[in-house]
Amino acid sequence: MSEGISTKRLVSRLLFLVVGMFGFGFLLVPIYDVMCEAFGINGKTNSSAYQGGDGGVDLDRSVRVQFISTNAEGMVWSFGPQTNELTLHPGETHEMIFTAHNPTSKPMIAQAIPSVSPSKAAAYFHKTECFCFTQQMLQPGETVEMPVRFIVDRALPGEVHRLTLSYTLFDVTERMAASFDLDLAALHSN
Repeated sequence: MSEGISTKRLVSRLLFLVVGMFGFGFLLVPIYDVMCEAFGINGKTNSSAYQGGDGGVDLDRSVRVQFISTNAEGMVWSFGPQTNELTLHPGETHEMIFTAHNPTSKPMIAQAIPSVSPSKAAAYFHKTECFCFTQQMLQPGETVEMPVRFIVDRALPGEVHRLTLSYTLFDVTERMAASFDLDLAALHSN
């Protein structure tokens, strides 16, 4: 009799654990957002179509936008902005050109992941065109210029005087080779 009770107890505890893990999976996104907000990291940029606030440019205010680029582990491309910083007025449309170069002897596919800091300003940074919206394929030795067009919204909180737009470039060749009709066997030879 005690063996039946302990089996039922074990099954109920395991079932409770499974339900708890399932619930925790749903909570991961809100927990991530709260942690990013609390620590001011990984501000998500606003990539939705920008309809342009109340119009016009706020000439009474200047904001510095800094540009940072990094390569994820295993990414060998040289990658960076034409300049490290711009000073602009909220409401103006601006463009920054990033340059990427594939120094290898094989085609590679990359994906850039953006982040804006401080995180509370990310919702006011609107990209209207960005190389980060799609994967980029470069042939061996190829160099390309990749634009990002953006507007810093006039509604940006007044205490924010500097934004940082950073991109991390990831090698997604293995995962995306089929989409670009690349021969994986040829990529691994040599």
